[in-house]
Amino acid sequence: MSRQRTLLSQLQTFEPEDELEAAHRHAMVNLLTESPDSFARAHFAPGHFTASCFIVDDAGRLLLHHHRRLDRWLQMGGHIEDGECPDSAALREGREESGLQDLSLVWPGIFDLDVHSIPAGSGEPGHAHFDVRYLARTVSPSAIRIDPGESRDLAWVPLHRAAELMPGQESHRVIRKIERLWRARSIA
Repeated sequence: MSRQRTLLSQLQTFEPEDELEAAHRHAMVNLLTESPDSFARAHFAPGHFTASCFIVDDAGRLLLHHHRRLDRWLQMGGHIEDGECPDSAALREGREESGLQDLSLVWPGIFDLDVHSIPAGSGEPGHAHFDVRYLARTVSPSAIRIDPGESRDLAWVPLHRAAELMPGQESHRVIRKIERLWRARSIA
């Protein structure tokens, strides 16, 4: 099965948390069905798929990186390489940006969806990232290493602190989901 059909199937069975996430799912389904190049980094109108990895440890902390270009605290993530599926891309980006080699998905399938604007820069026009987000775990949090090309800093933070560092509604939604799983001890 192609990655387009696989992702389309996953999106169709994904249960959005709120109306905004439902709108993101709808936009992603439209992008997948209307553009055969929706994974290509050079597909700017309206944008392309990316994949993110929210990384937690056994203490219930979330790993964030201070993104060099965007100058904000974010989860690990980035572009999907040619032929790569979003879940594999999320884990690869997580490993590359954190240095953690033992990442494994905690949640079966997509954990969250977000469509957000990326400002023009580095020779690219402004465009949207259709971000498919996953939840991963490490058992070796002290093994983090900064990729200076990507990050100004890496930090393990409690979930309440993550909500302060990432004040957007989309980040708060993910943090609420992680908190619910943590309380249920589904990720501990």
